[in-house]
Amino acid sequence: MAKRPALGKGMGALLSAATPETNGRFFLCAIEELKPHSNQPRKFFCDHKMDELVASIREKGVIQPLVVRRVDDHYQIIAGERRWRAAQKAGLTELPVTIQDVSEDWALEIALIENIQREDLNVIEEAIAYKYLIDNFELSQEAVAKRVGKSRSAVANTLRLLNLPESIQESVLNGQLSMGHARCLLSLDEHDDMVEVGSQIESKKLSVRAAEALVAKIKNFEKLEDEPKQKVVVDPQVQHLENILKKNLGTQVKIKAKNDGGKIEISYYNNEELQRILDYMNVV
Repeated sequence: MAKRPALGKGMGALLSAATPETNGRFFLCAIEELKPHSNQPRKFFCDHKMDELVASIREKGVIQPLVVRRVDDHYQIIAGERRWRAAQKAGLTELPVTIQDVSEDWALEIALIENIQREDLNVIEEAIAYKYLIDNFELSQEAVAKRVGKSRSAVANTLRLLNLPESIQESVLNGQLSMGHARCLLSLDEHDDMVEVGSQIESKKLSVRAAEALVAKIKNFEKLEDEPKQKVVVDPQVQHLENILKKNLGTQVKIKAKNDGGKIEISYYNNEELQRILDYMNVV
């Protein structure tokens, strides 16, 4: 049986987890024998950064071997697709590789985690990667967070970006909208409003702060029209409790106090998110 790869520790762990037959052994592989994984998490490659890598490879070559596995008549790239693409542009005919004898699911999980750890993924690609790990490997958000070295709340907040309309996700993916813009748009209730504001952000090249002001104006329009302006006094203790609950639950929490009573509103964005909150609260 193939040795289970070490996850959550970066490229060093991947190389040290090589099988006995390949541990410490690298060889030059013909570039046409290498193929990327069809479900590789990284879909967007920045032209500017790719050009820099191509120039570096032309001058110094590919220093770090690609991690691959044997599939039928070719080698499938587990980690190193960007180097493979750049090497082709640089005119190389062969690349250094090391073989990992792992299954299909573990090969993809390694690729996902490696990309996330290297911060090579766009935030939408990262969210898709998290969702794939959760859906296909039956991992909880807590388990994913441990594997990629991030907090559970960070994973939960990133996953929320998948609630954006596809056109907005595409704009974030290609760099037209930042993560700050995306988080701002999530506060809107309607997808149509998200698309409209997103379009204005792009066309007017609004900063995140300007986008937040525009969103606030949309959300408060009816209230500003129908109600006199009132100064809202926030109890510091209530605000402190809200912040603690937000951090622990990894979602939006609102405490509405009234006299000696009140209510607590906890937001969730899908069934998996609801189940995670219930599990945290030990609700059967």
